[in-house]
Amino acid sequence: MSKSAIVELQTPPLPYYWESGRSDFRVGERHPNRRNLGLYDLLIVIGGALHIGENGQEWTLGAGDTLLLLPDGEHYAVKPCERETSFYWVHFEHCEWNRGSRDTAADDAASSLPFGNPYAMRLVKQAALPVPQEAFGLMRRLLALPVGDSFWEEQRLLSRLLSLLEERNIGGTQSPSTKLAEQAAAYLQQHYQEELTNESVAAALHFHPNYVVRCMKTNYGVTPMHYLLQFRLDRAKRLLVSTEWPIERIAEEVGFRYAPYFSTCFKRSVGVTPLQFRRQVLS
Repeated sequence: MSKSAIVELQTPPLPYYWESGRSDFRVGERHPNRRNLGLYDLLIVIGGALHIGENGQEWTLGAGDTLLLLPDGEHYAVKPCERETSFYWVHFEHCEWNRGSRDTAADDAASSLPFGNPYAMRLVKQAALPVPQEAFGLMRRLLALPVGDSFWEEQRLLSRLLSLLEERNIGGTQSPSTKLAEQAAAYLQQHYQEELTNESVAAALHFHPNYVVRCMKTNYGVTPMHYLLQFRLDRAKRLLVSTEWPIERIAEEVGFRYAPYFSTCFKRSVGVTPLQFRRQVLS
């Protein structure tokens, strides 16, 4: 597989779900043309044949095929559908906090991490899924969620869906250690507002705490508690710039019992206090 066929995303930050749907094309209909959508566009074909191109490269996608279109690309229909064709689509975002920022100090604050080994998510750009029904099931669950009240379940299902497209999974080489690390990460994301320990996470996953810690460090470069801390702080950054909530409310929302401890952790990680971060990014 050539390197150009891989889309690599550094995490954190994690891919962020925007919307999804299902499209059913009759004979003669075609995928809409778009330029610079600003979001990743993941297509998963259920049946039929979808003829689509991006930046001069063209594909014909059949049942069980996927294609990941880029945010800054030009997407276009190569030709109309020659038979009835159905596919799922998912729009998601992945960007660094400092992208488009207007203040150097804010850029440095927003992009700093409390640990040094971010995880590289290597997604196959175009693939034939080994078990398409698994992706179809995730999409049905995603589309069945109530609108506006399922934020974290949407993120969890998106993470599981993207994990199916990772290079090592398409090749069938995912190790038990990697699977457990991903399960632990998904559990931490889903329960981040709760009081968690290595022991409670391990108990929920039915493994020994030392083994869970070892798997997380091998695959993500951090322990479960460090992963949880970064996830909470990333969520706090988003709330600081997207809401006018006081620091105390944001601290509670992201899982900190005490606002002063939240501010201490935030400054240690980012280099500025939460209030300074808000002022710098929004100035």
